[in-house]
Amino acid sequence: MSILGLKKKQPKTFKVKVITMDAEMEFSCEVKWKGKDLFDLVCRTIGLRETWFFGLRYTVKDTHAWLKPDKRVLDQEVPKDSPITFHFLAKFFPEKVEEELVQEITQHLFFLQVKKQILDEEIFCSPEASVLLASYAVQAKYGDYDPNFHKPGFLAQDELLPKRVLMQYQMTPEMWEEKITAWYAEHRNIARDEAEMEYLKIAQDLDMYGVSYFPITQNKRDKELLLGVDAQGLHIYSPNSKLNPNKSFPWSGIRNISYSEKEFTIKPLDKKKDVFKFYSSQLRVNKLILQLCIGNHDLFMRRRKVDSIEVQQMKAQAKEEKARKKMERQILAREKQLREDAERAKEEMERRLFQLQDEARMANEALLRSEETADLLAEKAQIAEEEAKLLAHKAAEAEQERQRLEVTALKTKEEHRLMEQKMREAEQLAVKLVEQSERRSKEADHLKQDLNEAKDAERRAKQKLLEITKTTYPLIAAYSSPPPPSGPENMEMQLEMATSHRLDFKDPDMKRLSMEIERERLEYMEKSKHLQDQLKELKSEIESLKLEEQQQAGIYNLRGYAEPPYVPHSNRNSAYMAQMAFFEEV
Repeated sequence: MSILGLKKKQPKTFKVKVITMDAEMEFSCEVKWKGKDLFDLVCRTIGLRETWFFGLRYTVKDTHAWLKPDKRVLDQEVPKDSPITFHFLAKFFPEKVEEELVQEITQHLFFLQVKKQILDEEIFCSPEASVLLASYAVQAKYGDYDPNFHKPGFLAQDELLPKRVLMQYQMTPEMWEEKITAWYAEHRNIARDEAEMEYLKIAQDLDMYGVSYFPITQNKRDKELLLGVDAQGLHIYSPNSKLNPNKSFPWSGIRNISYSEKEFTIKPLDKKKDVFKFYSSQLRVNKLILQLCIGNHDLFMRRRKVDSIEVQQMKAQAKEEKARKKMERQILAREKQLREDAERAKEEMERRLFQLQDEARMANEALLRSEETADLLAEKAQIAEEEAKLLAHKAAEAEQERQRLEVTALKTKEEHRLMEQKMREAEQLAVKLVEQSERRSKEADHLKQDLNEAKDAERRAKQKLLEITKTTYPLIAAYSSPPPPSGPENMEMQLEMATSHRLDFKDPDMKRLSMEIERERLEYMEKSKHLQDQLKELKSEIESLKLEEQQQAGIYNLRGYAEPPYVPHSNRNSAYMAQMAFFEEV
């Protein structure tokens, strides 16, 4: 067979690009493939078994449509691009995620889709619930919170909150991150699948969760309304309020749903109730509403029946898988705890070792310092001992000097006292000398006066004697010798001769006169001699006092003592001058 024949028999294919919530895949599909073939290929590729919740969605003329499983892919209104782009999304939502979502991959895909709808504000969420959901999303992505690893700013690149919530409050990204981290730190030891399930359990209670909205009118001329289709039934909303429906039709209360072109008819199970009709603007939208209604109603009825063998097997396997994973997580948590305990013990031992090393190093340093200090103290002690000896020697010298000074002071005081006493005695003596000199001066004056009187008396006596001699001389001369020559010398000689011969006078007056003259002369001689002796004694005393004063002045100057009490110079000079004057006069 030729190569050309082989090429002709190969089936024709076309390229398809399928985008899931966390991946992108490309497939080569045969032209004859139906929508179910492509859908099954995608489910097998990602390992999904709960296929009834999902579908392949594409966009045609700004309207979303779902790929029909029983019709060929290329026969549907799919885009003509190459490759053809489909989005693998959840088409129907469960009533209770914890009971209906069995596989972990199913939970993960629902988690990613619901999270994106909340961030894109397709599902309204309050700020408090948004922060809580964000904390579970962070737990699912990063695992347990570790302050050593998850530093401030680690959520800066993650989109966790709707823009409406961020703009509603005047808070910085750091403040939002702090709030999310506070909740995130409380989700410790929660696995990723458990965190995603907690996220979905909170999200399924939101009013807009799992609801598909379509614009309708109750009558052709009436105002626009919104039709909501979800797992619970059909709901009619006002255009401005997607949270609280004006009217609801649960699946359990609907008997039939039909449409004719643009008109929809909802027949309640209770025949007494009125039939509800509404209109849609596009036929394509009407087909989509009918598909969603049929699919949600089928799931609603399926939930109220016993699970199929396939679902039971899936749940059993999922239960075993969860138990196995739980056990593994427990073992892992125990091992992790043991490892953390071991690491903490190791860190504690290392810290203790470092502490002991530091203590040993510090002890060695302290020992070295103590040895150095001991050496230094020994040197200081030796120096202190030498200084103590020196100080003791100096103290002894100082004590000796003090004692010597005390003795000297005592001597000085005694000498000072003696000097003062001598000075006082000298002053008293000077005063006495002055008084004596004055007295002697007076006596000298009296003596001078007596001397003058004696001289006058002597002169008178001489004259009288001469006169007497002249009268008696011739008589005497006649008996003795010739008369002596005249003159002063002869007069004295005559006086002496007369005196020597006074006993020869017979006249009583002459005898009395000569006796008086002799007595007066003898008294004068005695007084003169006595006065000369007193003058010599006084002169010797004055000379000795001058010498003692000079010696004492020299002693004070040599010892550095203060001079003795000062005797007024005028008194001493006056005493000396009086004495000297007296001496000169005498």
